[in-house]
This record gives sequence, structure tokens and C-alpha cells, in this order.
Amino acid sequence: MAVARDVCRKLARSLRGGSLGRQVALGTIGFCLVFTLVTVAVRTWSAWHATVDAMRQELAQIDKVFERTLAKAIWEMDRDALRTHLASAAQVASVGRVELKIRQANRPPEVLDHRQSGWTRSARMPSLQRTLSYEPYEGAREPVGELTLDGDERVLWKRLQAEVTSIVITQIIQSLLLAGLIMWMFNRSVTVHVKHIARHLAAMSPDTLQDFVKLERPPRRDELSRLEEGVNHLQGSLYDYLARQRQYERELAAHRDRLAELVHDRTKELESAIARLEELSRCDPLTGLPNRRHFDEMKDVELRRARRSQQPLSVLLCDVDFFKRFNDAYGHASGDRCLQAVAEVLKQNFSRAGELPARIGGEEFAVLLPGVDSAGAVALGERLCLSVAQRQIPHKGSEAAPYVTLSVGVAQFDEVTMDRFDVLLQHADEALYRAKRDGRNRVAS
Repeated sequence: MAVARDVCRKLARSLRGGSLGRQVALGTIGFCLVFTLVTVAVRTWSAWHATVDAMRQELAQIDKVFERTLAKAIWEMDRDALRTHLASAAQVASVGRVELKIRQANRPPEVLDHRQSGWTRSARMPSLQRTLSYEPYEGAREPVGELTLDGDERVLWKRLQAEVTSIVITQIIQSLLLAGLIMWMFNRSVTVHVKHIARHLAAMSPDTLQDFVKLERPPRRDELSRLEEGVNHLQGSLYDYLARQRQYERELAAHRDRLAELVHDRTKELESAIARLEELSRCDPLTGLPNRRHFDEMKDVELRRARRSQQPLSVLLCDVDFFKRFNDAYGHASGDRCLQAVAEVLKQNFSRAGELPARIGGEEFAVLLPGVDSAGAVALGERLCLSVAQRQIPHKGSEAAPYVTLSVGVAQFDEVTMDRFDVLLQHADEALYRAKRDGRNRVAS
């Protein structure tokens, strides 16, 4: 497998460069080498199994020859005969090891082992095991020992080596001769003319497009003649194309400046529209305050800033008292004007850098107060309630006052107990609920 990979890598490197004839020849050699490897593998596999079967038969024949003589020598306790028989069996080329176990009454069996020098056990080699029995008289058979014959793997490889070598040498010689013949024929009939076309194409320029290629060969209809016609047709088409291209370039130059001006004007209009759309997407159309989307974006920014700088962060959650009754009593148009007035008060009271008043619901407003603690936020909330009350917007349906008022819930961010802004907003909502429960028109913290 390693040889096959090396051959394939060398063949791939060779095919990336050089002439067509060389590439064809190398491709032929590569195919022949692969075919040789497959042939060698198949024949080697077949020869291996045939040799193994032959070795197994040889072991069986040796077993038949020595079975009775070994059994008799064991029975008669003839040690010299046993060693002689074992040595004779081990002299056979196919036998790598002979082992004889002699059974003894009330004692462990005695083992006689005779092996070839350098022999090692292999699971691929056949092995034969026989129980030896002796018949001292007719009808009585006594087991006297066990005979084990193991084949020698080295014998198999020696038998295969000559055949594999012959196959490889023959196939390589055939491949080289075939590749040389193909390369010679290809160079003579194809490569010379292809090089001529290549030189013609390399020298081609816009000024020589009307000089067509002509191959010096007998007239015939084959791939080279069609290639010649195709190159000449390509030159003619390219000449016409360049002429049209020059005309188009002149026409395009006349419109280029005008198109650049139009693109610049449209781009400015589009950028202005995008900026306006972005502004509208973050602004409440009724009150002009930032909407819930803008508030949600800024709350996370301020929360991270408060954690990083260890500065306080507070939030006001405001609700117009009895606003549903206001709408029922004065109409929705008056309700819209009421919300606009409240929004105007919020803008006036919270105009410092970082302070963010926003409309987050129907009659619900919120104010982000970075750098302000709970006591400061309560003071700002009370000032907001007073400013709204001073507007004296009539509200006959309110139980808190005869004019429009606000209820405000205040909460300050605590890094220990609050892991996200929603918890801070929930605390402010609970404070707002207490403000409403305690009579409205007030601030609860």
C-alpha cells in the first residue's frame, strides 16, 4: 500500500506539468502500475491459500507417517527412537515445530519440543494436533500422548517471492514499452501542432486578430482541425467584440458623469430618509418623547454603566391618575392633549445630560436617572408631581384632586439584589402601586 501511495503521488505531480504526450504516457504507466498491483495482490492471495492448503496436506501426511512409530516408541519408553522420529519430522521443510506430550500416570505430561531455528508462531499458518494411541493387543487402545505439528511461515514467503518478482518485472517492462510507444505517437501527431497553436495564441494581440492560424499537416477532419477552426472563429468574434466594445465605451463615457451626479443626489436623499425613519422609530408620535423601544435600548446601556462606574441608578415610573375617567369625561382628543401637556412637563423637569423621560404605555411614563440615588429621585419625583399639579388641568373625575395629578413610583438599582433591569422596573412598579393605594398624587419609594 505504501508503494502504491508513493507511485500515485509522483504520478499526480508529473501530470500537473509537462507536455500532453508526457501526461498521456504517465497516465498509461500509472494505470499499468495499478493494474500490476491488483494482479499481484490477486495472484498472491490465490497462491497464499494454495500454499497453505498444500502445507496442511503435508502436515497430515507427516502425521500419518509418524503416528504409529511415535505411539510405539512412547509405549516402549524408547527415548532415542522418540528423538530420532521427532528430528526426522522436523527436517521436513513445511514443519516449523514438532511438539510431543507424553502422558504419565499420576504425573504431569512430559513435553518434547523440536523446532526449526528462528521459527516463530503465526496464526496464519496451519497447525495439526493428534492424540496418539497404541494397541498392545487386538481390541485394546491406550492413549499415550499428543502430537502437534506447526507449519513454518518462512517457507510460504519463499515460495511466493519468486512468483511475485516475476509478475512485477514483467508488468513494469510492458508498461514502460507501452508508455514510450504512446508518447512517441502522441508527440508526432498531436503535440507538435498544439505547440504551434499555443505559440500563435501567445503572440496574439488586438492588432493581429486578423492573422489566422494554419497547421502544416494533410487536410483531415479530426480534433486538431476542429481546434484550428475554433481558434480562427474565436479570433474573428473577438475582433468584432472589441470593435463594439470601443463604441460602447464612448457611449458610456457620455453618461458616466450624469449618472454619478444622480447617484450622489439619491444617496443623500436616502440617508436623510433613513435618519428620519430611525428617529421616528424611537420617538412617540403623540408626545414627542422617546418611546418604549428607545427606553429599552438605553436602560441596558445605563445599567452596564452603573455597574462599571459604581454610580447609583434610579428610575421613576409615573402614571396619570384616573386617566380613563378623564377620557370618558372629556373625550379622547382632550386625553391626547392632556398627555402632551404631561410630556411637556417631563421635558422641562428632566433636561440634564443622561436623564431620559419616555412614554412606555398609554398614560404611563418612565424616567431614567443615572447618577441619582433614591433620595434624590424622590425629590425629583415630588417636583414633577408639583409641576403637573401647577398646570391646573381640570379633571372632574379624579378622586385625588380637581385637576390632573401624577402618581410616581421610585426605585434605585441594587447590584446585590437585582441582576437585571426588569427587577429594578418591577420594584418601581410596586412603589407606584403603593402610591396609588395611599391616595395617589404622591411619590412612593
